[in-house]
Amino acid sequence: MIDQIEMRRFSSVEKFLILSCLSLTTLFVYCILINGSSDSKLKKMAPETRGVKNNASSEESVQMNLSVGFWVSVAGSGQNRSKQKNAPNASEGTSEPIQMEAPFPGDQYATDYTYLHSKCPENLRARMAKIPEYKGVFLGTVPLLQWNKHATEREYKRLSRYNGAHGWEVISYEDLKDALSYLNTSANSFMFDDWEKRPNKTSDCIRCAVIGNGGILNGSQMGKEIDQHDYVFRANGAITKGFEKDVGTRTSFYTFSTNTMRNSLNAYRTLGYSGLPQSKETRYVFLPDHDRDYYLIKAAITHTPIEKGSDKSNKPPTFFGENTGPEKFKMYHPDFIRYVRNRFLRAHILQTPHRNIYRPSTGAAMLLAAIHSCDEVSAYGFITENYAKYSDHYFDRHYRKLVFYSNHDMKLELKLWKMLHSYGIIKLYTREENVSNIQR
Repeated sequence: MIDQIEMRRFSSVEKFLILSCLSLTTLFVYCILINGSSDSKLKKMAPETRGVKNNASSEESVQMNLSVGFWVSVAGSGQNRSKQKNAPNASEGTSEPIQMEAPFPGDQYATDYTYLHSKCPENLRARMAKIPEYKGVFLGTVPLLQWNKHATEREYKRLSRYNGAHGWEVISYEDLKDALSYLNTSANSFMFDDWEKRPNKTSDCIRCAVIGNGGILNGSQMGKEIDQHDYVFRANGAITKGFEKDVGTRTSFYTFSTNTMRNSLNAYRTLGYSGLPQSKETRYVFLPDHDRDYYLIKAAITHTPIEKGSDKSNKPPTFFGENTGPEKFKMYHPDFIRYVRNRFLRAHILQTPHRNIYRPSTGAAMLLAAIHSCDEVSAYGFITENYAKYSDHYFDRHYRKLVFYSNHDMKLELKLWKMLHSYGIIKLYTREENVSNIQR
């Protein structure tokens, strides 16, 4: 740089020209440095595979469409912005844009091709693939269930970063490996383990009825229709006695977490929920959001007391009956729950300090699991736009207003079910009837 002594030798005009040139040169160098820095930041934002096959395509690393609200994450001016496209036939989405990472935290999943080999000509996965808005959202290869093969140190390192039902942060590697070692049969790895053995199948298409506990079912007379499906899914306080005409009698899959199951037994016992459904066809599907789920599944399979945790006991658990072997149990994979949260039910609360209390509801996880495994899905008792006309549950003795809590986003789920129904992905029961016709 020219110091003050050297500058005295030039005229005022010459000084002005020299200083102008120096300023322009400095500005040019600064722009080059900033550009290089921005490129480095964008490179750091690209997801790393960490040795796990990434189910998201390279196109998705730049743009990811969400099925609810269709949020698209775009890079620009060194920041991530969010834009919203209007969903067809859906009511308005979240009122303000959600700021998110590119594309989403933990949006990498293991692969499982189990449900891609359907013999049904118009299976659900094929229909989803034909809908443009779902091409960047739906993954037919995301693992639905976890069993003994998944308990490896490599997978634990990948999934122990995620909390609750979304990963394995809740449990040590030793306890995880121990619990999953008992899920070691072919029945633990496939939802419809008895399909090939079932007599009198009328079709190659697996038809599923998924039953929520919404008050819309009270007086519906849908019981016979529900029971005519190949498989019937239920969750939590699934009372059937006394409501057979409305909700049916069969339970093929009972979905729960230890927490929701125990809460249901305590809260609805006086209403008739005295125990979990038990039958020859019933399978128990854990949605593990705490270490207590892994401890309970081991105790249930081995018929031994629960050894650890808040539910530690002196006697074996009796929730599932006496003659229950490993083939009666299944457990959702944390990749599936995280995938559902990231791509279908990404609530605004995830952008707040309270993010860790949120997960998709048990019913939502159950319905989306059916969508990812069945060939045809009918949904009954799930929240619809006319929910205020009906009591919270179909088994309520008096009208109880549905209350929304922060741990689930029921209005977001409502919009998703409406959208999937409009596309023909599910057949959603949306009875329009006067509340006075409801039977108590």
